[in-house]
Amino acid sequence: MMKPSRVKLPFSVIVIVICVFAFAGVLYTEDIGSLSSSSILNLRTCSKQEPLANSREADEDKKTSSAVEDDIDDLEADGKVEIEPPKCSVFKGNWVFNSSAEPLYTDETCPYLDRQVCCVKNGRPDSDYRHWEWQPDDCTLPRFDPAVALEKLRGKRLMFVGDSLQRGQWQSFVCLVEFLIPADQKSMRRGRSLSVFTAKEYNASIEFYWAPFLVESNSDLDVIADPNDRILRVDSVSKHAKNWIGVDILVFNTYVWWMSGFKIKSLWGSFANMEEGFEELDAPIAYRLGLKTWANWVDSTVDPNKTRVFFTTMSPTHMSHNDQNSHFRSKDWHNEEGIRCYNETSPVTKKGYWGSGSDKWIMNVVASVVERMKIPVSFINITQISEHRIDGHTSVYTEYQGEVLTDEQKADPQSYADCIHWCLPGVPDTWNQLFYAYL
Repeated sequence: MMKPSRVKLPFSVIVIVICVFAFAGVLYTEDIGSLSSSSILNLRTCSKQEPLANSREADEDKKTSSAVEDDIDDLEADGKVEIEPPKCSVFKGNWVFNSSAEPLYTDETCPYLDRQVCCVKNGRPDSDYRHWEWQPDDCTLPRFDPAVALEKLRGKRLMFVGDSLQRGQWQSFVCLVEFLIPADQKSMRRGRSLSVFTAKEYNASIEFYWAPFLVESNSDLDVIADPNDRILRVDSVSKHAKNWIGVDILVFNTYVWWMSGFKIKSLWGSFANMEEGFEELDAPIAYRLGLKTWANWVDSTVDPNKTRVFFTTMSPTHMSHNDQNSHFRSKDWHNEEGIRCYNETSPVTKKGYWGSGSDKWIMNVVASVVERMKIPVSFINITQISEHRIDGHTSVYTEYQGEVLTDEQKADPQSYADCIHWCLPGVPDTWNQLFYAYL
């Protein structure tokens, strides 16, 4: 394959590329240590007939529907879920403020949170964002019961696989249950790729594996800040996947790292050949190839009788990729003078709100790949409910390149507000509430 030739770019393109670098700067702070498709958006969830967020219609997905129905039936029998109508779409609903609802943990009480997401510790003065609850229109989600969750995990390995947003969901899950476990019966081991929280009394582990693209890349461990220097092996997950074998519950995600440029350098074969062997592909095309590689691994390796597979849908970004236009995203929710998500203190209340921070094209790719898989994959559909939560991001109450923002940096939200990651406790706790309904 010929090495791509270099051509002179128009000035407008150069400006756009420079702006993309600014977006990549937020991703660089990640330290290592369809939608029109009915298969994702039109999920009829919380019902006996069509349980939570499965990737296929009930009449096509008989391989797992009965198992999930049994889980939901168990919850009903315990009085932990209320289901009145025959069908319920979990993404159709609204956020309800409940001042009496306290999080099960804080960034002071849970010792396992990265400082990046500890918004209160980092100086966030408001607290309303911690008291919003997602309420579907046609049913009631079960509250997260940490004792029940731990019992369901007894003797099992649960692993979250993906990027820093998936790491946030992992940390949320750990913090939601860890306070019930005596100090001498729990441990945490943090690694560059694999981090493991162990609940000894339950012979269970809650793990996170860092693989931001799922497929292999030259930026997996030593993060390359410039997206143009990143190269992906879109045909291989083997380096990562050897760590996924034997896990009882796998929860995957990949999205935001694919969105840091218009083209993705894609490689077939060894990285030793990358100088001559890569091809620049449009991001959605490269994403489809990478996701197919992941899907092939799941289909060829996973035993559905032993392992359950989930996929967390995209987490919305509420910041512009174009740093020259800091008002781009805030115009989505009619705050013409807003700067990204900075100083937002309440959710968007418009029913079915959908901003420009979630790529429907990419979600269609996910839907089309998953619906062709042999092994059942269930979606944890977080996208629509998270779109509303412009108030839930870390904003300026976070870190930049490993250091908490200074007062001077906090006063410059156009440069430093992070509207990709989420405060904890916060929105990812609701993601795990959806996930809990399966457990």
